[in-house]
Amino acid sequence: MFVISNKLELQYLFPSKVSIWKLRSNNPLRKSFNSKNINIDQFDGLIKITVEMAKYLYPYIRAILSSKDNYIKNPELWNDFQLRFIELIEERYNTESILVKNLINLKYSQNLYKNILLNLALCPSDEGYNRLKLTLFNL
Repeated sequence: MFVISNKLELQYLFPSKVSIWKLRSNNPLRKSFNSKNINIDQFDGLIKITVEMAKYLYPYIRAILSSKDNYIKNPELWNDFQLRFIELIEERYNTESILVKNLINLKYSQNLYKNILLNLALCPSDEGYNRLKLTLFNL
């Protein structure tokens, strides 16, 4: 992420890897949570980094979505994605929270996983940044 932030000339927002790490700990669902709010410039910078990362990951994101659409014929990629996503959430998030419990419950979160991937798949487009920003503001 730090390399991408430098590529996007966001050094004024993220001068070091530690500054990016500290912003991650502002998420109230994380195990180690700080109650500081990020400012709008930092929020925009993180969205720009996410859009750039989605460009690199686009072929993989598309393959996962395709696997979901053809689940009966090819469930492996979708299942691997779900399992890894849940593993990461269990590692980093407070699993005592009801929101996190619902997030890792496949019965409740199937559509959420697909929506996350669809939004990331649309990021590389010309309006991807605006779309992702609007989606995050409406959460």
